Amino acid sequence: MGFFSTIMGFCGFGVGVTTGLVIGYFSFIYFQPSDVKDPVIRPLVEQDTKALQKLLPEIPLWVKNPDYDRVDWINKFLEYMWPYLDKAICRMVKTIATPIIAEQIPKYKIDSVEFETLTLGSLPPTLQGMKVYVTDEKELIMEPSFKWAGNPNVTVAVKAFGLKATTQVVDLQVFAAPRITLKPLVPSFPCFATIYVSLMDKPHVDFGLKILGADLMSIPGLYRFVQEIIKDQVANMYLWPKTLEVQILDPSKAMKRPVGILHVKILRATQLRKKDLLGASDPYVKLKLTESKLPSKKTSVKHKNLNPEWNEEFSMVVKDPESQVLEIYVYDWEQVGKHEKMGMNVIPLKDLTPDDPKTMTLDLLKNMDPNDIQNNKSRGQIMMELTYKPFKEEDKPNNVESGTIEKAPEGTPPGGGVLAVLIHEAEDVEGKHHTNPYVRIIFKGEEKKTKQLKKSRDPRWDEEFTFMLEKPPVDDKLHIEVVSTSMRIGLLHPKEILGYVDINLSDVVSNKRINEKYHLIDSKNGKIQIELTWNSAS
Repeated sequence: MGFFSTIMGFCGFGVGVTTGLVIGYFSFIYFQPSDVKDPVIRPLVEQDTKALQKLLPEIPLWVKNPDYDRVDWINKFLEYMWPYLDKAICRMVKTIATPIIAEQIPKYKIDSVEFETLTLGSLPPTLQGMKVYVTDEKELIMEPSFKWAGNPNVTVAVKAFGLKATTQVVDLQVFAAPRITLKPLVPSFPCFATIYVSLMDKPHVDFGLKILGADLMSIPGLYRFVQEIIKDQVANMYLWPKTLEVQILDPSKAMKRPVGILHVKILRATQLRKKDLLGASDPYVKLKLTESKLPSKKTSVKHKNLNPEWNEEFSMVVKDPESQVLEIYVYDWEQVGKHEKMGMNVIPLKDLTPDDPKTMTLDLLKNMDPNDIQNNKSRGQIMMELTYKPFKEEDKPNNVESGTIEKAPEGTPPGGGVLAVLIHEAEDVEGKHHTNPYVRIIFKGEEKKTKQLKKSRDPRWDEEFTFMLEKPPVDDKLHIEVVSTSMRIGLLHPKEILGYVDINLSDVVSNKRINEKYHLIDSKNGKIQIELTWNSAS
């Protein structure tokens, strides 16, 4: 009886379940509830704050703040390159850390400290957006929003007194808002001399720390204590205005800024070769520094003299004493026709000892080709005295941003110095008949010009000019005008003044450096950006 009842129970259970599933299926198909309504679809702009936070728990900065730009391409680049960056960064960390650890561990009686595992994981950091600032200085300022919720595995083994302990860092999270400044921008690769990094807010750092397999961060109170210590220490070192400075290039060499002055005194020449058929030659000396756009220096002409004496002094601005060369040419002056070269020679500035006057006697050569047999012929000699006066390091400011501010070297006339004029660019300059602008600089009767740019309303020159002065130009003015000349012959208006400005130099002398945009007079909307630097001798 019990056996049959068991069989009937199983059969009833099977029939009941099958019947219930069939009835439920047909009920679901044929009987729809009448109170179900279609969801209301509303645009995001009509949602309130709470609804948006539920839909988008983490809104990117480029959505909330229009100053931030999307940088999805950087994130995509990091995603593809991360496996390779991981290995490269870890290898670099080991290379840098190993000698430092080896130097420090003897102080603490530790046998060894080694990386057992070092990997940054498979999750790359992301940039939520980036803000870029535009200034009148030669710099690029960026503020990215950096977030990294990674899965690194860093295991360090410490051996001491015959014992071994392992420490493991896992589940690292770093949220930071750094400011990265590249300055000064220079025309040498990678086109910036120094990287400055600072934090605009205290960073968020979270990680797991395991020692002997136990997670120390799970201890009550320790997690928050460690968090605050890390934030405070990082803030003390790098929270703006404090910065981390990484020099890539020497700013003075990269920007070709003046680093000293070369004083040259042409004494005399002897036994010069006669160039004229009738009578003696009329020699003069021409001096030029390589890698310099400044005009050459010339002595006076000594008529009908093959053993002339000049005793004339010249000063030349030096930008790179390691590579620049002083070229000395002796010419025979001709009243009509081309002046004939009597001989030449060169002096590398790296051969001169700073602040040490050196008297040299040079043989005049036809050219600097060592294989030219004509250089064996005697063309006479020239005697000169040279002194290279570099700017002293203690006179240079610590602020790299004003790296062009330097004192003039010893030997400059007392109270004098060097005035540097850097023509950056102009905006909205337009002529009535043509716009081929260049800049004329007129100061104390001396005129200098930039190169001419064709058909440009927003020209950029970035050309520098220097003036050596015997006293500070406190009461002087610098006249700068933007000029356009026609490229065609025969026009009724071959030359136009697009605008001008007169700059009082008293502010430059007191402030040492000024970098401003000036409105051009007689121009509707024209502006010109000029950087002025005064390097005084005292």
